[in-house]
Amino acid sequence: MQKLISKTNFRLMIAVIGLLATVWAALDAVGAKQSAMAAEAKEQPYVIEYYYKAKWGHADEFLALFKKNHYPVLKKEMELGRMLKVTMAKPRYHASEDGRWDFRVTIVYKNAAIANDNFDSAALIKQLFPDQDTYKKEEQRRFEILDSHSDVPIMEVDLDGK
Repeated sequence: MQKLISKTNFRLMIAVIGLLATVWAALDAVGAKQSAMAAEAKEQPYVIEYYYKAKWGHADEFLALFKKNHYPVLKKEMELGRMLKVTMAKPRYHASEDGRWDFRVTIVYKNAAIANDNFDSAALIKQLFPDQDTYKKEEQRRFEILDSHSDVPIMEVDLDGK
C-alpha cells in the first residue's frame, strides 16, 4: 500500500509541476506582451486639450497675451522635439455659460512620458523674455482674466475596430 501511495503522490506531483510550468509560461507570455504594448505606447503621440474661459470681454486680451508670452515657449518645445503640434480653436457660435469656453489649445506631445515629465521651461522663458518683470506681470494678467482653465488628456476612439 505504501508503494501505491508513493506512486500516486509522485504522479500527482509530476502533474502539479507540469501545470505550474504551463501557468508560468502563460504568465511569462502575457508579461512579454504587456512589455511590448507598453514600449509601443511610449512611442505613441499623446494629446492634451487645454480649455480657457476668459471673463466676459477679455477674450481678445487673453489671446494677445497667449500669443505674445506662451506660444513662443510652446514653439521652442516643438523645436526641441517634445511636442509635435500645437493648435488653437475657438467656438464659431456661443454656448451656455456653464459650457462656454473661449479657446481650446490642443498639444500633441511626442509621447505620454514627455507630456508628464515635469519639464522645466524656466531656461527657455529666460532666453525668450529677457525682461522677466514684464513677462511675469503679463502672465499673471493672462491668468487673472480667466474664469476657468482645464486640461483634458484625450485619446482617439477607433470607430471601425472592435
